[in-house]
Amino acid sequence: QVQLVESGGRLVQAGGSLRLSCSASGRTFSSYTMGWFRQAPGQEREFVAAISRVSISTDYADSVKGRFSISRDNAKNTVYLQMNSLKPEDTAIYYCAARFGAVVRSTMYNYWGQGTQVTVSS
Repeated sequence: QVQLVESGGRLVQAGGSLRLSCSASGRTFSSYTMGWFRQAPGQEREFVAAISRVSISTDYADSVKGRFSISRDNAKNTVYLQMNSLKPEDTAIYYCAARFGAVVRSTMYNYWGQGTQVTVSS
């Protein structure tokens, strides 16, 4: 089992940057594909980015490609989401997720964090 805790969300101006962190408990962290999802008010949860267990593969939603970067540090049981050139439409609660399997864009991940709020002002 994996427990996930996101941090780093805050209010930021458009064009600014944020780095979200997801800290995981459990000794099998390195065995999991890790993903970031987001959910805006009234919207369905949306795929943002994912990274394979040994960082061989990454995937990004078209809306964030070129602006966001996902990375992981298995020694620290942590996955990061570096967000640059933020836009107001990036405003959402961002969730960290873990999956025992391949990188996918669906919400078929096994474990989820509580979320961290990112608000981008214009």
